[in-house]
Amino acid sequence: MIRKLQNRRKFCISLGTSLIATLNIRKPIFAATKIESNSSNKNEMIGSISHVLTRKQDTLLDIARNNNLGFVELLAANPRVDPWLPGNRTKLILPNAHILPSGPREGLLLNLIDQRLYYFPKFSTKIKSYPIGTGQDAWDTPHGTTKVIKKVRNPTWYVPESIRKEQPELPAVFKPGPDNPLGKHAMYLGWPSYLIHGTNNPWGVGRRVSHGCIRMYPEAIEELFPKLPIGTAVTVVSQEMKIAWVGPQLMVEIHPNLTQNIEIERGKNPTPAPISEMSYRVYKAAGENFKLIDWKKLKQAARERSGIPVTVLNLSEHSNRGEGSEDKPAPRL
Repeated sequence: MIRKLQNRRKFCISLGTSLIATLNIRKPIFAATKIESNSSNKNEMIGSISHVLTRKQDTLLDIARNNNLGFVELLAANPRVDPWLPGNRTKLILPNAHILPSGPREGLLLNLIDQRLYYFPKFSTKIKSYPIGTGQDAWDTPHGTTKVIKKVRNPTWYVPESIRKEQPELPAVFKPGPDNPLGKHAMYLGWPSYLIHGTNNPWGVGRRVSHGCIRMYPEAIEELFPKLPIGTAVTVVSQEMKIAWVGPQLMVEIHPNLTQNIEIERGKNPTPAPISEMSYRVYKAAGENFKLIDWKKLKQAARERSGIPVTVLNLSEHSNRGEGSEDKPAPRL
C-alpha cells in the first residue's frame, strides 16, 4: 500500500511539473518511446457503434429493447433527444461497442455501473453482452463472486418480507404466469435471495428499479438460460471507467455513476463527479507511451459520461508522422 501511494505521489508531482512545458517545445520522443500496445488480450472490446433513424411512433424504450440496449444506456449516448418523443427520422447513436470490465474471463461478469452482463462461453471466444436492470438506491446487489446454484423455468416468487413491508399490497406468492415479476426464467445465485431472472415488465431493463436482483429482457434470458450449467461462476463489479488497449489504440469507456444514472432517467442533468484515480490509471495503462495521451479527450469523456468508447492514445497516428510529436500538457489533478 505504501509503495502504491508513493507511486501516485510521484505521478502527481510529475504531472504538476509538466505544466511548465509549452506546446512549442518539440522532442524526438520516438527514440525513447516504445510504439506498441501493452495488452496481450486481443478481445478487450466487443461489438460496434451504429446508428438508427427513429420513426414517429418510437420511444427510446422501444429502440433500446430492439437493439439489445438498456434505457439509460441509450439516453446517456443521446443526451439531447427526448426519450418519449424523439421525433421522426431523428438519428440516434446505438452504443453497442463495449470495453470489457476488469474481472474473471469466465462464466458471467456483471458490471452494475454500465448495467450489462458479459457472458464468456467455456468453449468459444465469442463473448456476448446483455443489458440488465439493477437495484434501487436502498437495495444494492452484492459485489464479488458467487455461482449459479439453481435454474427454474416458470418460477414461483415468494415475496420477501422486507419487500412486503415496503409494498404491503403485494401478495405473499406470485405463481407462474404473466403477472410474475420473475418472468419465465430464473437463475438462483449462491447469495440468498438474489437472482438473475426475466421480467414481466421489460421496460425496467437498463434502469435501477429492482430490489437488488438482476433483470433481463425476456428474449435475452431465454437465449442465455440453456447455455449456463449449474455451478457457472458469477462475478459482480461496479466500474464506471473501463480502459483497454484495442489494437494500437488506448481506449476508455466512461458511464454515469449510480447517482447520475438515476438523474439521467429522471430527465435531469447529471451532477458532475470525479472519477477516482482516472488520470493515474490512464497513465499507467499507456506505459512508455504516456506522452502521447490526449488529455483533452480524456477530460471530455469524463465530463460527458456517454458510455461510448473513446480513443485517448492512438499509436498508429503518431507512427505515421514519422518525425515525432509535441508533448501535451497533463491535466491538473
